[in-house]
Amino acid sequence: MVHDLIIRGFDDKIHAQLGKLANQKGVSINSIVKDAVDKWLKQQRSQLPRKHHLVIYSDDDSIIGLLKSMDRLAKEGDLFRCFCGPPGSESSELLSKFNWYDATIEPYYYSSTSLTTAGPAIYQDKVHRLPLQRQQPQLQIQQNQKNIMKYFRMIIENIAKNSNNKQVCCLDFLINDVAKASLKQALTIEEAYDKIRLAGLTYCTYKTATLLNSEIKNMLELFELHDQIFLVNGDEVRTLHVTKENVHKLFLN
Repeated sequence: MVHDLIIRGFDDKIHAQLGKLANQKGVSINSIVKDAVDKWLKQQRSQLPRKHHLVIYSDDDSIIGLLKSMDRLAKEGDLFRCFCGPPGSESSELLSKFNWYDATIEPYYYSSTSLTTAGPAIYQDKVHRLPLQRQQPQLQIQQNQKNIMKYFRMIIENIAKNSNNKQVCCLDFLINDVAKASLKQALTIEEAYDKIRLAGLTYCTYKTATLLNSEIKNMLELFELHDQIFLVNGDEVRTLHVTKENVHKLFLN
């Protein structure tokens, strides 16, 4: 649908100059104005904040409490509220109850009932999960890496398609399931997302237990791929700052 656009300060002198330029270029004044507006909108979209944050939470009660507060703040900011994560989980059910958009693609890639063609059946039961490397040969691991990257791209496209150009407040719980199987694979996904970033705020959530057995170098890489690191314990939220230091710092007051 076409709408009329009223431009304040568009006097006869400017209109005459624009008309002359339009005649020289063989286009209409409307097309020139529309092109200028399109370029301005594109520039503004490129300047929108695209934050990529890390949230590490101690237990389920802590993240549920955080989500309730985030829901209120996201509403006040008029953000497009969305999430992806395991269907039926407490977090997913709560956010769905709050009318957050569920961008998760079915069948869920890490579901215990998924076929290996849809995703790795890495869960032997609802609690015990074996590392990906112990279950499949290297060729199958590489294939699953391609599958999970394709699955994540589908989720990002799903969010972009339904956000109506609004800035997002996106919570990613799927990444925690990826890290349970392989933190290195999670880092590959984090790195890929860090290069594209949705406009708005994206929070990658990891449970503390998922990261405890990880190597420090992998955790440091995870930290570096995010703008800020938040630690959630109970109803307290702390910011973690990680800086590289010289060994001499160990002996300074």
